[in-house]
Amino acid sequence: MALRHIALPLLLVISATAPAQAEMISPKDQGKFLTLLRDKGYKAEMIEGSDGNYIRSADSGVPITIFFLNCESGGKSGCTTIQFYTGFKGVGAVPLERINEWNSSRRFARAYVDKDGDPVIEMDVDMDFDGIPRENFYANLEIFIASIPKFRAFLGQ
Repeated sequence: MALRHIALPLLLVISATAPAQAEMISPKDQGKFLTLLRDKGYKAEMIEGSDGNYIRSADSGVPITIFFLNCESGGKSGCTTIQFYTGFKGVGAVPLERINEWNSSRRFARAYVDKDGDPVIEMDVDMDFDGIPRENFYANLEIFIASIPKFRAFLGQ
């Protein structure tokens, strides 16, 4: 009987001090990313492409695409990775040495020249298993967005 009087208050104290569970974000729920972007003030729209769905958005007039990768059903569901992508058209030829310089001095937002000769930066975010906390998604988004003006300056724009 006495044990019951001690156990209940102890359980209440333990449950009150347990950390709050972070909201997990997964590319398996593609529509959630629209909400996350809009909650931060970005315009965003889901595009249904032949190779899978993607989100089109922008920051300061620079287009940003979020691709859903490592998916089942032709890119429409069961995805485990997202990729932030921004291309820069009309910049002109960027030497490979310059792209290598960017990639060797930056940890995030790798660069390359696409098939049309335009420089691109992109950043993958792995969300295997149960996804990542919402705050981590926003942190990755901020890292990528902060890379855009740095890359533009690097290109001399």
